[in-house]
Amino acid sequence: MAKIRKQASIENGIMEVLKILSDDEIQEAIGKSASYLRKCSNPDLPQQLDHNDSVKLDLECIKKGAGHPLCNSHEYIIVNELERNDNHQSNDIDEMLVKSTILHGKLTEAVKMAEHTNSEGGKEISKLEKKEIMEAITNLENKILKIKLTIDKKRT
Repeated sequence: MAKIRKQASIENGIMEVLKILSDDEIQEAIGKSASYLRKCSNPDLPQQLDHNDSVKLDLECIKKGAGHPLCNSHEYIIVNELERNDNHQSNDIDEMLVKSTILHGKLTEAVKMAEHTNSEGGKEISKLEKKEIMEAITNLENKILKIKLTIDKKRT
């Protein structure tokens, strides 16, 4: 029977890597088999993934345009701990969704403004515009992360 892994876990990140990378890609990236990764993804086994291997696997996933699932897992864990220490946290998912919509709008606006012919770099995105876009992306990602963590907490 398949094991349910918490969204905010390294084991879940490993499962995502197994969906993205082939056995050969895993072997080439870390010199270990997909079977080894499956063992590391089992929260009931003592086998754990080395940090350097997790970075290599994420880099391989990025090359395939599939994000960085292990980095996301690390981030979930850290943010989850920060949330526990945050006395002003709001677990209202509807409110978080509204805020994420606003942040998405800000990201869209930053991209449109950067691509406008009258912008600093014209049609090309300047370094300053790129920085603003990246900040908008990070803000939106953080809000999405908070939604995921809230949903994960309500599931358990």
